[in-house]
Amino acid sequence: MALFLYELEPADGDAGSVEQLIKGLDAHLRTAGGELIETQVTEGAGRLFVIAEFDGCRAASISDVDEFSGLVAAGPDEVRLVGADLAELKKARPTAGYLVEWDIPEAIDMDTYLARKKANSPKYADVPEVSFLRTYVREDTDKCLCFYDAPDEAAVRHARDVVSTPVDRLHRLQG
Repeated sequence: MALFLYELEPADGDAGSVEQLIKGLDAHLRTAGGELIETQVTEGAGRLFVIAEFDGCRAASISDVDEFSGLVAAGPDEVRLVGADLAELKKARPTAGYLVEWDIPEAIDMDTYLARKKANSPKYADVPEVSFLRTYVREDTDKCLCFYDAPDEAAVRHARDVVSTPVDRLHRLQG
């Protein structure tokens, strides 16, 4: 089984339109043999981050589907889940308050990234007001998405400073 990331920018950020988009995407992915694992929507519904699981290393494209023609879309990009168990994630379907995107420097390969993550993760204990939830790192190590629960953006930025990892983009997520 493989996980894939789709990044979408809907033409209409209306809550009802976004909900319909997610339902349509879920149906399309299921028809293609996939399973929608999670969808996170940024505040204001400007962007959607979608994780889907497929059997094998081939995910469904959405670029050629009429229903999604008004979207700016990236992906599917294969990702690896770090810091959480997929079976638990599927059961709980947890939400997060914040999403950090980090554009990983070219010099960092997957092994280096994972070693760095393992070494830095215990430092989150120094920031008890922030809960690190999970990360999806693209297999090409182009970037990663880190999910947090925190009281505010400043706390997320502080947590990232503690683990010596930059923030390229920070999004507050809808509940």
